[in-house]
Amino acid sequence: MTLRSPSQAFPAPEHDHEHCLDEAMARARSAFAEKGLRLTPLREAVFQEIAAASHRAIGAYEVLDRMAARGERLAPISVYRAIDALVAAGIVHRFESRNAFFACHAGHEQRQLVLACERCGSVAEVDGTKVFAAIDRAAEAARFAASSAKGADKGAVVEVWGLCANCTGKDAHHAGP
Repeated sequence: MTLRSPSQAFPAPEHDHEHCLDEAMARARSAFAEKGLRLTPLREAVFQEIAAASHRAIGAYEVLDRMAARGERLAPISVYRAIDALVAAGIVHRFESRNAFFACHAGHEQRQLVLACERCGSVAEVDGTKVFAAIDRAAEAARFAASSAKGADKGAVVEVWGLCANCTGKDAHHAGP
């Protein structure tokens, strides 16, 4: 799956999330296979909880609570280890500013902006190529070498907080202010 166009980045609240879950699970299986990693039952269960959050970022303890509600009692470290594997496989992103996680709904062919709604908590990924090009130029001009651990690689993400079209009442297909 490629990134959605910016005007369609946030799905309507009534969208069919089952389709998103099916696509996300297929991407997870593929990503683990491509990297020669095992998608263990625990990793799959944790990923399903994160992906089921319907385009929102959730914390590890919320994942623990959701699993406990289904009768699965786990130690927090088990969930954190599973999340680390999901992040390493590129199917889950970590929100640095909120210590929360969300399922990747796009490929990692380009670096991304993650738009996060402060009201409903929805997250969307959009192409950040131009923004990162400007960052790269500024860093180069300053003779600064960005660390791959913090975003110089193709999987880099920049968080942008605001209000989504659903929360502002604007038509999601409206391109103007």
